[in-house]
Amino acid sequence: MPKRLTLRVAPIARAALLVSALACSQATVPATHVAATPATSPPITHVDLSWLSITNVYFQIGSLDVLLDGYITRIPESAFTDQGLIHSRYAVRPDSVAVARVLTALGGPSSVNLLLSGHSHFDHSFDTALWSRLTGARIIGPRSTCYQAIAQQIEASRCAVVQGGEKFELADGVTLRVVRWNHSGDPAVNPVQHNPSELRAVPVRDSSTGGLHPGLGEDFPNGGGARAYLLTVRTPSRMLSVFIQNTASPVDLHLPVVVDGVSYGAPLDNLRAAMRDAGLTSVDLWIATGGERVATLLLPVLAPKAYLPVHWDGQYSPFSSGVPAPFADNALETQLGRAGVTLLRPVQYMDKWRLDATGVHAISNDAVKQALGFSTSP
Repeated sequence: MPKRLTLRVAPIARAALLVSALACSQATVPATHVAATPATSPPITHVDLSWLSITNVYFQIGSLDVLLDGYITRIPESAFTDQGLIHSRYAVRPDSVAVARVLTALGGPSSVNLLLSGHSHFDHSFDTALWSRLTGARIIGPRSTCYQAIAQQIEASRCAVVQGGEKFELADGVTLRVVRWNHSGDPAVNPVQHNPSELRAVPVRDSSTGGLHPGLGEDFPNGGGARAYLLTVRTPSRMLSVFIQNTASPVDLHLPVVVDGVSYGAPLDNLRAAMRDAGLTSVDLWIATGGERVATLLLPVLAPKAYLPVHWDGQYSPFSSGVPAPFADNALETQLGRAGVTLLRPVQYMDKWRLDATGVHAISNDAVKQALGFSTSP
């Protein structure tokens, strides 16, 4: 059994945010437990991260292993009745064989200690409950993600609902700050995709298949916008920092996210507050989506040294087939170059990098790639 320690939760300075409990009453997030780094572990010197397609990123921080999103199942586009993915034709269950295969390649059930949910659309949170069941890992994310997990027989106590402004001490020197965020799209063009929306109750599984309906207007709304995460890791030489956002809209990053009449602040202001609380004026690595328009707004705030693009590879091709086409975003690449930001160019699923005191550099992940049938490093 993996070792566990208390997960200490505190609000980001001056945020004083209250967090919705799963019963929809207002309460602060209680102290809970995640499998994490024992206090007696040696000092952490680096963060390793692997890209598992879409916005799935696997972090190895000492003996703490964290998975963001983890959508391995591929729901076909034909499962939806409309191009906006609002309604589905049938309920769907996670692909347990595909997820278990990836988990085995990573090292088995003990290789994932904590699950982070950026938002609750199917292409992000559809497999979260399954990962939790297979590993025993706890979940941090929106209320909708927790409701989806509860519907799939995950105990409510294993999912911490966050609204933004929380600060989690994951391990000695490892801190996770939650930043309330918006979702891609435009309220005038695709409001169901973009506008912040939460499930109001635990969804009911289909009586025939046991699945959930993946539509954005059904069991998988965005979860009240999104949650971005600022991760800081203290090492013997200096603090390492990573900012992660798995969606964004340039249309209203400057406007408050409002759900049921409650304002959770503007994403840009929330990010600035998290950066101040962490004592940062720049980050080592920005893991992001949104392209040039989003980068224009966030580069001055983050001043990142390196950038890893995610959510550019499509969401329908089978994971086992690998990357369907090379990454290409000339406008973004030009903008990053002008700002002096290093672009980390993904080539294949399970590409891996190491962040340490010297910066970010690619490292081999051949054993995992071979286990999944992907091409290895030249």
